[in-house]
Amino acid sequence: MHDKQNKEPDHTAVRVALWRALHVQIDSPPHVLKDEVGLRLADPVDGWRQRPDMDPEGTRGFRASIVARARFIEDLVTEQVGHDVTQYVILGAGLDTFAQRRPEIASRIQVFEVDQPGTQAWKRQRLIDLGFGIPEWLHLVPVDFEAGWSWWEQLKGAGFDTSRPAVVASTGVTQYLTKDAITATLRQVARLAPGSTLAMTFLLPLELTEPEERSEVDAAEKGARSSGTPFISFFMPQEMLEMASEAGFREVRHVSSADLNKRYFKGRTDGLWLPRGEEFLIATT
Repeated sequence: MHDKQNKEPDHTAVRVALWRALHVQIDSPPHVLKDEVGLRLADPVDGWRQRPDMDPEGTRGFRASIVARARFIEDLVTEQVGHDVTQYVILGAGLDTFAQRRPEIASRIQVFEVDQPGTQAWKRQRLIDLGFGIPEWLHLVPVDFEAGWSWWEQLKGAGFDTSRPAVVASTGVTQYLTKDAITATLRQVARLAPGSTLAMTFLLPLELTEPEERSEVDAAEKGARSSGTPFISFFMPQEMLEMASEAGFREVRHVSSADLNKRYFKGRTDGLWLPRGEEFLIATT
């Protein structure tokens, strides 16, 4: 990995990028998401596919979840751009590659990627090294959450226009946050200009996981705990909808894993499908 004076990506962000690449390399077409740019960014050592967390069978459900949520967000952004929304904010962007893979959409809007300073500094250099560069419409917004920085103030400082609607995406994040922190984020986003949309994933309580998928979920929870970032928040869909409504959103809806399976995995013959566990809250101002 490219270590530039402690400037490096989060290990979870790298793993997600490698799972997206693995989907293209080993799963049958049609691919839900075609993303190997993240693999180029991560530049893992030779033999990365032999890593235990890249096992084709053991990570099947995770791959499906990662590519389904990324595709769903991209479809949502594309739809909203058609409705004259011109700003897209990614909270916890990691090695997101929408800007590099979909420039025909991204270049029509302002894209704000929010993440830790180390990850942002590392990613900026990697984009330059690989020849992608940092176009004027892409904003890498560093926020040191542990030091108490305000992502909202940093976002405004990076040029975000509070008077215009936006799509805000937060995927794979809420399980690491307290309910109070999630509520604070909901309240902040609910104050965005009318016509803004939040797409936020959340985890169902572990006991609601399908029995055949329990071992994968248990392994993910154990891995997160051992790396110092344990899962601490789980929600029933109705609870998440109520939290969003109380935060001030005009409309709220739940998109389930079953909904995503119908949308992206129906008719597949390779057994790739989305396990129950990670769901979407969609809330509009």
